Amino acid sequence: MRVLAAVDKFKGTVSAHDVAQAIGHACWELGIDCDEVALADGGEGTLDVLSGPNRTSIVTGPLGDPVEASWRFHRGTAVIEMARASGLTLVGGPEHNDAIAASTTGTGELIDKALDLGAERIIVCLGGSATTDGGLGAVRAIHAPARLRGIEFVVACDVDTLFVDAAEVFAPQKGASTTQVRMLTSRLERLVQLYKETHGVDVSNVVGAGAAGGLAGGLVALGATIVPGFDMVAEEVDLAERIRAANLVITGEGRLDATSFEGKVVGGVAQLCHEIGRPLAAIVGSIHPSAADEPDYALIDRGVSDLVSKFGEDKAFAEPKWCIEQAALELLRA
Repeated sequence: MRVLAAVDKFKGTVSAHDVAQAIGHACWELGIDCDEVALADGGEGTLDVLSGPNRTSIVTGPLGDPVEASWRFHRGTAVIEMARASGLTLVGGPEHNDAIAASTTGTGELIDKALDLGAERIIVCLGGSATTDGGLGAVRAIHAPARLRGIEFVVACDVDTLFVDAAEVFAPQKGASTTQVRMLTSRLERLVQLYKETHGVDVSNVVGAGAAGGLAGGLVALGATIVPGFDMVAEEVDLAERIRAANLVITGEGRLDATSFEGKVVGGVAQLCHEIGRPLAAIVGSIHPSAADEPDYALIDRGVSDLVSKFGEDKAFAEPKWCIEQAALELLRA
């Protein structure tokens, strides 16, 4: 018997690596071989999944203050998680953000540093942004952007939002008022024209260009290709082959709901297991009733274990690794 633990983080409580490790420990207790793989959907946590940061740079934070941003550069490949340079957590959340002023300049500075080091491939992971600047801050921070045309330039995200829709969809989560959303939308409309005029690229109809407040679109104007974040991570960690080598797959995330099947880890693993023909179980922090309404929910054919229902909310949040291990033991013994 071989189990594959292919899991996302439980946001705010435990990392994807620790979730996989807890399932692996349950397997070890039962004498079962376990392959542990941490996954992400292209947003926050993706850098840690792709071997983690190995350098730190001082860059311009979302509201202009200097921040220390960790990123990765190894063998010609740079991995940049925009939340570490331009993220909402850096300003203390939406209540402390200035939705109009917030800028992606720091993310552009990291891209510029990667180019200076001779990067042949740059992966920018989007999610958790404080910004709705259409990527203008990043675009302006990259010196000699023509250098990007000669490399593989990839933007990983998990949304399909169009460029001009970014303000309406995401800005309220970043502290923007109704009036500010209208202002930001107008600014994005002007940027569509600017990018057409200066870079010859129409970002208005590019699927996903609205990710991270339009940063995806700004980078597309410079030659980037938008890819589904889960697919990119799955390829990097050779997930399909690892599923084929397993007899049972256990996936998981902090909250299972309808969006879990829209470009997220659980939905992606479920699809791969269905295509390859491997049984799938899931361990989640909590489950929303909307999850069961999704057609792909049925692909989790070995059942879903909900930690809050099983152990209570206090225990699930205070001792998530222990709860995950106990839930895994129960699944494996069934």
